[in-house]
Amino acid sequence: MDRPIRSEDDLLAIFFEACSSEQLLGVESEKFGVVRGTLAPLRYHGPGASVETLFERLSKAHGWRPVVEKPGAPVVALERIGRHGRTASITLEPGAQFELSGEALSDVHQVDAELEEHLGELEAVSEGLDLAWLATGFHPLARQDELPWVPKDRYAIMREYFPTRGSRGLDMMRRTATVQVNLDFSSEADAMRKLSIALRLSPIATAIFANSPLLEGRPTGRLSERACVWLDADPDRTGLLPKLWRPGATFRDYAAFALDAPMYLFKREGTVFANTGQSFRSFWQDGFEGERPTTGDWKMHLATMFPEVRLKTTLEMRSADSQPRSTYAALAALWAGLLYDERALGEAEELVAPLRHEELALARRGIAERGLEVREGSVDVRELAERMLGIARGGLSRRARLDASGRDEGRHLDALEALVSTGRSPAHRLLEAVGHSPDPASILAAARIGD
Repeated sequence: MDRPIRSEDDLLAIFFEACSSEQLLGVESEKFGVVRGTLAPLRYHGPGASVETLFERLSKAHGWRPVVEKPGAPVVALERIGRHGRTASITLEPGAQFELSGEALSDVHQVDAELEEHLGELEAVSEGLDLAWLATGFHPLARQDELPWVPKDRYAIMREYFPTRGSRGLDMMRRTATVQVNLDFSSEADAMRKLSIALRLSPIATAIFANSPLLEGRPTGRLSERACVWLDADPDRTGLLPKLWRPGATFRDYAAFALDAPMYLFKREGTVFANTGQSFRSFWQDGFEGERPTTGDWKMHLATMFPEVRLKTTLEMRSADSQPRSTYAALAALWAGLLYDERALGEAEELVAPLRHEELALARRGIAERGLEVREGSVDVRELAERMLGIARGGLSRRARLDASGRDEGRHLDALEALVSTGRSPAHRLLEAVGHSPDPASILAAARIGD
């Protein structure tokens, strides 16, 4: 229930109340829709190849329910109860990136099956619309001025705010796409231990899953344009949060990071208050235009933090480019193997112990360009990636979650391990497929999500 924030305990309650020993996995994955014949991006409004058409078809044929921000407003999401009894949704990023926010699931096999179902539904509702669905971390064809704006209150405010904080803010909003996995934590100590480990390993995950080497139809010379964008978006709410690496860090420390970040907005009975000049700490202490913060405002604010690993009611691993079918489930497998097995968690903790923020921060720009090839001081990205995968495979073996053929979740790492063992990422496969002088047809074929 939404209530006034009276003390620090009200701020921390969202984290303590979320503690769970279930060890579920929730995967969020974004993709770009492109009209094959015209190369136009998926638009929001109108007949034919639009979000409105797709939402209507999904609602009629597959039981999704429309979601609006307020009565009479445009539909901005869909929801339904999934096969395992938990809520799933389809949401939109600012440039009409189409996002599946899946159910919280028990294992990686279920994650893989959920994507298969989603792609089948998407193919069915796309019939006759001439749409190609692309899974790359950055839109491989569209310019900024070709993309729509999804009609959400938050996006209108972010549109004005982000250009004041970095040169790539609008690219981040409209031309990037990711796949992220959300994991449970059982206690404050467990959450902060996992957060510390995952923050330090997130640049390595970026290199492993690099998959955005194209911009406006041309190779950029970088393996992850998306990762490059995030280096120049908004320093107040992004990055590796080195203050949270220390032993003994608490929920209070993460809350302090969020409290000192500028706000976007808050809402009162359908009225939007743009409030980009005030930190949440100031809002809490001083109010704004006679309004005082509520727990709902705090939850909304936490969702506007964009570090490489985010803490809300789960731990959100946010550092990977959007992935094709062949490596999609590998992200969930990697993090589940690392963080959902006690022995693997200890091995991962030992792995990150020598890593220093200064070296990782320097390595991140090189990773955006060269992926696994980067070495920066003690940071040998390829070696760290191979060790991460080895630790994760051991953790998955001990989890012993088997599919119908008796295989554990480690099978979802196979394609990724084959790439990493040769120093490559999905971006290399994409570049090989499109050649040195790519044309739109080759890009649409190589970047499609179903590969």
